[in-house]
Amino acid sequence: MSMMSEFKEFALKGNVMDLAVGVIIGGAFSTITNSLVEDIIMPIVAFIAGGEINFQNMFIVMGDIPEGVARSYDALKEAGVPVLAYGNFITVVINFIILAFIIFMMVRFVNRLRRQEEAVPEAPAQPSEEVLLLREISSKLSK
Repeated sequence: MSMMSEFKEFALKGNVMDLAVGVIIGGAFSTITNSLVEDIIMPIVAFIAGGEINFQNMFIVMGDIPEGVARSYDALKEAGVPVLAYGNFITVVINFIILAFIIFMMVRFVNRLRRQEEAVPEAPAQPSEEVLLLREISSKLSK
């Protein structure tokens, strides 16, 4: 078997295609999760905390700020100032926790469906005509 045919066999297997689809959907799902955290959850957290909480503005400057550069995360990063962006890290951790929880719930749902499917007993197979005839002959002989 040539290397090219082995590669075709590998690339066209269902698992590889499923993985590719999963990666694409995962990327889109990541965007949805980011929006959920930034646009819905964080404003609720800010409301409960009694003020505006902007995690992007939570950082520690690790170097000198050049003159004329604003003290904002984006401006400092653009100027090349080393910044410890712990607020951004908090947002990424929240995104991960939400994404992991949603995936857990999906896997749990699929496992529950599989268990229900396995729990349904199959109807017993009907005996073949030969078995029925043999039973009839046996019962007549035993009389």
